[in-house]
Amino acid sequence: MSAVEEKQSVETGEQAIPKSHQESNSDFSDSSIDPKAESRLVTKLDFIIFPTFFVIYMMSFLDRINISNARIQGMVEDLHLTGNRFNIALFTYYISYILLEVPSNMVIKRFRPSLYLSTLMFCWGIINMCMGFVHSYNALIGLRFLLGIFEAGVLPGIIYVTSMYYKRHEYQKRMSFFFCSTVVAGAFGGLLAYAIAKLGGHHGFAAWRWIFIIEGAITSTLAIIAAFLIIDWPEQTKYLNAEEKELLRRRLAADVDDSCRMDVLNKTSFKMIMSDYKIWLGALVYMGVGVPGLSGTFFLPTILLEFNWKAQEAQIRTIPVYMLAGGTMLIGAWASDKLRHRFSFFIAGTSMVTIGYGMLLAQEGKSRDYKFGAVFLVFGGAYMVTPMALAWLQNNLSGHWKRAFGSSIQVTIGNIAGIIGSNIYLVNEAPTYVTGYSVSLAMMWLGMISATILALLMWRENKKRDAGERDDRLNLPEDVKNNLGDAYPTFRFTL
Repeated sequence: MSAVEEKQSVETGEQAIPKSHQESNSDFSDSSIDPKAESRLVTKLDFIIFPTFFVIYMMSFLDRINISNARIQGMVEDLHLTGNRFNIALFTYYISYILLEVPSNMVIKRFRPSLYLSTLMFCWGIINMCMGFVHSYNALIGLRFLLGIFEAGVLPGIIYVTSMYYKRHEYQKRMSFFFCSTVVAGAFGGLLAYAIAKLGGHHGFAAWRWIFIIEGAITSTLAIIAAFLIIDWPEQTKYLNAEEKELLRRRLAADVDDSCRMDVLNKTSFKMIMSDYKIWLGALVYMGVGVPGLSGTFFLPTILLEFNWKAQEAQIRTIPVYMLAGGTMLIGAWASDKLRHRFSFFIAGTSMVTIGYGMLLAQEGKSRDYKFGAVFLVFGGAYMVTPMALAWLQNNLSGHWKRAFGSSIQVTIGNIAGIIGSNIYLVNEAPTYVTGYSVSLAMMWLGMISATILALLMWRENKKRDAGERDDRLNLPEDVKNNLGDAYPTFRFTL
């Protein structure tokens, strides 16, 4: 941005994006783009973008949930985590995590994602290591709070950056592949905890301490490597040449009318963002479907322990549960992108979760295999739709500022699921956990109802735009018309 442009931005109270994002509106069609060149570009982006982000979020999720593995390896006794102290340690993380997600997405827009995200990763890895050296409950709480601070910007930042490179109906399967990192983290966490448990007593450290120390050290080391691999904004990236950047711009303009922009943040655009029902309903969807997955992840080793397996047996049996979850996630993503449709998959996922929790709530007198089978249904259904909730909202937002606020608001509100999920499995209700299973089921249905309302409202809006009922917006002043984002009359919503 030039000094003159920057001065004008300050004087008008607006925030402008770099000039490279302010090209004149052009109409492109798929037929004007060489399909072979486009295919090469997409393949190149896939190999550049997602392997790195996969590893980053895998370590983020692993460092968030490894406390559940440490719990059954002696941490409760050593730190005197009696009563609801463990639950408090879980949700303390989400206090700072939730508060800083929106501010973080405002900050990342001003920096290179490669430096910003890798710095966050390095810091949370060090904090995770420190948890292996605590000797008091208060120290654990403080470190969990710090962990939330540095992990807060990771998911909304990754969603924001990746959404700038793909068409809307290319995005779901890639987001689900990315979210398989949580499945790998859960499965790998159980396997790693099983292996690390054998180090218990070495150098005077209990097994649970080694879990934090080793996993935190791995994270910080990988962060240094990630700083050189993470992709930056399209106009900054070193991975694409000028021709490829132009092709990227043209293919995205062909997917969404290049007029559907929101490149300036002012009072009008901010009001449009804050009053957009899609963002708030999308956040409720993500929060609702997130509770079964997050609460299950936090307490899966404990739940399996209550099925009368020993600690190390419970750790190892988390692996097939996560494998099934990963399978449903990828299959659902492929089918959803193929059909260019999302809503029906929420019906399928909710049905699986409802049957699973119904079985667990009626578990009295049932066999261990029966209860174990129910856990598979819960994880399979919940994990299939969780990444879909994120991609669905991004599919239906257009413009830099709309996506920046939309992704961060959705993740912020959605992660209230972490606070809920960390407080519903009560020690005094073991082994049946009636409150945990009931609340998780209710929250899943809150997500399903919100998804239904969202789909109906977007369907109605598409009908109105098809009938020309929004064409009056084309008569707005140029500066307003060119900053409408997905409110522009040519934009159509994905159901």
